[in-house]
Amino acid sequence: MTVSIYSLFVIAVALALDAFGVSLSIGLSKNLRYKNKALFCISFGFFQFMLAYIGSYLGVLFNKYILVIPNIIGGIVIFVVGILMLKDGMKKDNKHMNIHKKMYFILGISVSIDAAIVGFTVLNSITSKLLLLESTIFIGIITSILCLIAFLISGYLKRINTISKYANYIGGVILMLFGLEMIFM
Repeated sequence: MTVSIYSLFVIAVALALDAFGVSLSIGLSKNLRYKNKALFCISFGFFQFMLAYIGSYLGVLFNKYILVIPNIIGGIVIFVVGILMLKDGMKKDNKHMNIHKKMYFILGISVSIDAAIVGFTVLNSITSKLLLLESTIFIGIITSILCLIAFLISGYLKRINTISKYANYIGGVILMLFGLEMIFM
């Protein structure tokens, strides 16, 4: 079985919205470097691809056991990152957002857990390994592109004085709300 390019695009965009929101929030942080933005785009795209691919192989066997848990875990992680952004915003000497190498991995997986679920439920019907690989790579590329767009938008938003002044607070609160939404929805 195959998935139409339109359906795959809609799935890819839907999966990328978590990463888009997180990228937009992180992008509001003061003095986030291009290297950090690029690494987040790559991380989010890679984990969307990888988890969708793995999820498709695991199939529906684990679907009834894992369906709710990933959203709760992902929501908690994103909520905690929001708290850390608020904490960073309260520091007087906040010149750079503290980006740890672990953040690329942790946030990458947090925003991509739903890709594994899509793999469990939708992509596991693709019988060709090559087509499956192409489909999941497409999902990863769409995610990376949307994250890049989010970082570009956040760059323009930071030029507004009020947003720039309170960027860490705004980004932190957005992430916290986004995390709560993932937990309770």
